[in-house]
Amino acid sequence: MLGDIATVSVEDLDRMLSINVRGVFLAIQAAAAQLNEGGRIITIGSNTAVRSGHPGSSVYSMTNAAVVVMVKGAAVDLASRGITVNNIQPGPTITDMTAEHIDAIKPLIPLRRAADPDEIAGLVAWLARKESGYMTGSSLTIDGGMAL
Repeated sequence: MLGDIATVSVEDLDRMLSINVRGVFLAIQAAAAQLNEGGRIITIGSNTAVRSGHPGSSVYSMTNAAVVVMVKGAAVDLASRGITVNNIQPGPTITDMTAEHIDAIKPLIPLRRAADPDEIAGLVAWLARKESGYMTGSSLTIDGGMAL
């Protein structure tokens, strides 16, 4: 659903907002209702929240930037319960969805490679640990330096 801001349809805008913003909101809300004191909420956004790297990505980037602000607000709302809320912003990652175009993106990444899903999972695992309990409201970009 990428497209120049002048040509993105209202239907595509609504779909991106529904998936990337409303979906995250509802997931945070549902998790918060189930979590006990000291729980962890971890969302997955995109490095496009801080880097709109190519034409046609402005609306997608905007929806991911909204997640950044939402996570900050949710962190404040849930702090009294000791629940942390953090966001991970991966860059290009090797998945079934990226298989066809990942090689074209690699030259744009300072580390010259895409992330392995285990690298993203490792950051999720750390945020879920007791040792990360003082971190909340943060968005952590893990993208091989692409957003620098």
